[in-house]
Amino acid sequence: MKRDPVVIIVVAMVVSLMLVIGMNLARKRTPPLEGPQGRGEVAPDFALQSLDGKTVHLSDFRGKAVLLNFWATWCAPCKIEMPWFVELQKEYGPQGLQIVGVAMDDASPTDIADFAKEMSVNYPVLIGKESVGDAYGGVQFLPETFYIDRNGRVVSRAFGLKGRGEIEDDIKKIVASNLVQAQKQVR
Repeated sequence: MKRDPVVIIVVAMVVSLMLVIGMNLARKRTPPLEGPQGRGEVAPDFALQSLDGKTVHLSDFRGKAVLLNFWATWCAPCKIEMPWFVELQKEYGPQGLQIVGVAMDDASPTDIADFAKEMSVNYPVLIGKESVGDAYGGVQFLPETFYIDRNGRVVSRAFGLKGRGEIEDDIKKIVASNLVQAQKQVR
């Protein structure tokens, strides 16, 4: 019995389309988890291990503007934005920006460290836990980025890859946020 390759391709496309539609419908029907859904909410604190084995809390960065980025070693868009984050950390770090990466994949800490080194990452990389992702509303898409002001409040949230200019605009907002108040606290 000979099968026509065109029929096989059409059947494969139909099955793929049905899977994509089913997954999208399931996502739309799934209620979002609790977590910071937008502006002004306090970002949930966490305790995660850094690549050098230290316990890091989000609250350790209070007083700094934080770009909190959930990513994975297998995530192609993450690989695109990471060099931008390296450049932006260099440029805005002296103004109070701290980029924090949270690796949300099953790779070993050694593999994550090797990947971060290969990407020349110059900011803390933490080993993620599902419970932390859930605290942030469930990290369903990677990359997912939270822009947190100096008082620990979420200013904005971005799903997926954004352009470098858009990322930089959001960084400028959180670096400028509460700057006067932060300067008064230093005095």
